[in-house]
Amino acid sequence: MAIIRWEPFRDLMTTQREFDRLFKEAFVPFFGEGELSTRTWAPPVDIYENENDIVLKAELPGVDPKDVEVRVEDNTLYLKGERKFEKEVKQENYHRVERSYGSFARSFSLPSSINAEKVKAEYKDGLLTLTLPKREEAKPKTIKIDVSKN
Repeated sequence: MAIIRWEPFRDLMTTQREFDRLFKEAFVPFFGEGELSTRTWAPPVDIYENENDIVLKAELPGVDPKDVEVRVEDNTLYLKGERKFEKEVKQENYHRVERSYGSFARSFSLPSSINAEKVKAEYKDGLLTLTLPKREEAKPKTIKIDVSKN
C-alpha cells in the first residue's frame, strides 16, 4: 500500500478553481466570452529524488516543446511556456472551453547540490521530464565498517 501525503490546501485550491469556473459559466451570457483563450494556468508537476538525481515531471499536453523554456539560475529552476489556442476553429463556434490556454510560469527552489551544467530535458507524449543530477560530493556514500578482532 502506497503512502500518500495529505495536502488539505490542494483540495481547497481545486474547489476554489471549480467555483471560479462555475461563476464564469453562469455569467458568460451577460458579459460575453472574452476570456476563453486567456485563462491563466500552471501545469501540474511531480518532483521526486533518487540517489543520483532530482526529477521533475510536468504535464504539458498540447504544448509545443519549442514554446517551453527551462532555465536554472541561482539555485532556482524556471519553467515557462505557452499553450496556444487553436485558431482553426472560430471562438463563436465553441460550445465549451474547459482546457486552459495562454502563458504559464513556474519556479522551483533547488538545493545547492544540483549540477546545473548537466540538467537533461526530455519531452514525450505531453510529459516534460527534467533530470537534475546531483554533484558527486552530494551523493550519499556508504562507509564500510571494519571489524577488528581482539
